Amino acid sequence: MAAAPAAQESVFAPPRLVTRLDDCYFYHTMDLPGYGTVRGAWDLRGCADGYLGGTDLRGKRVLELGTASGFLGREMEARGAEVVGYDLSEDFDGDLVPFPRPDAAADAAERRRFVRRLNNGWWLAHRACGSKARAVYGSVYDVPAGVGAVDVATFGSILLHLRDPYRALESAARLVRDTIIVTEHPVHWNRFPASRSDALPTQPGGQRGRLLRVLHRLLGDGGWWQREEALRARAAAAEATLRAVLDAPAALFLPTPADPTQDQAWWCFRPAAVVAMLGTLGFPRATVTTTTGATLNGRPETLFTVVARRG
Repeated sequence: MAAAPAAQESVFAPPRLVTRLDDCYFYHTMDLPGYGTVRGAWDLRGCADGYLGGTDLRGKRVLELGTASGFLGREMEARGAEVVGYDLSEDFDGDLVPFPRPDAAADAAERRRFVRRLNNGWWLAHRACGSKARAVYGSVYDVPAGVGAVDVATFGSILLHLRDPYRALESAARLVRDTIIVTEHPVHWNRFPASRSDALPTQPGGQRGRLLRVLHRLLGDGGWWQREEALRARAAAAEATLRAVLDAPAALFLPTPADPTQDQAWWCFRPAAVVAMLGTLGFPRATVTTTTGATLNGRPETLFTVVARRG
């Protein structure tokens, strides 16, 4: 008689008992029962709905990629979702820009300690808030099928930190029945060319324009109006071309050898780039919104969110 196949090992992490704040790192600012307010770099309190694109999550099973301290996961639970938090553990390395490092082994050990403290913060908050979310640890490029099908996957400001953001989206998309939500932080948008429509020549208006038209008629310059109309048309065409460039599915490569300390950010995306990537993965029905209210290290930030649904 053939032996029965071995049961598939669960991909879900066993619960971890963490009670000391000193054992934790918090990426998000949160109000935790029994602990009070813990401070993190990002404070998303009061803007979770905007961050998630206003998506109705009641009764949905959600895979939260890059859960970090789990603030958004618990906000989604409060809105009626069943949440699976996915992140790195100390057994997996993140996508650092491979600048030369004098002591790479020591840096890697420090990163592992940091990730463990981040995971600890998730588990401490999980227990303090009575969360029912489950955790899975692994590479974002190889989300295990054992997670199971989900209705929604969220990517909360993590694509900019990935060497291959498209591959990460593809890895999660195969498990998603309906919706992918991508929120990004356009902190480096000032390095894209900016639209300056006010610098384009346009026909004078108001009283000055009327006086100029009268003056040109008195001078016998009958073609002045047509030349101004042509100038306006050229200006409008130039503005449309510039707008098309700015709205293109573009991404800016961020690492620069001039500043090797900035080794955790790879890309800055325009929303259309995210829309295009999700469209090719079978999620063509996309909306883009922006939200304010979040702060990063105390500074107000504007974020954009793409909510894309299967066609």
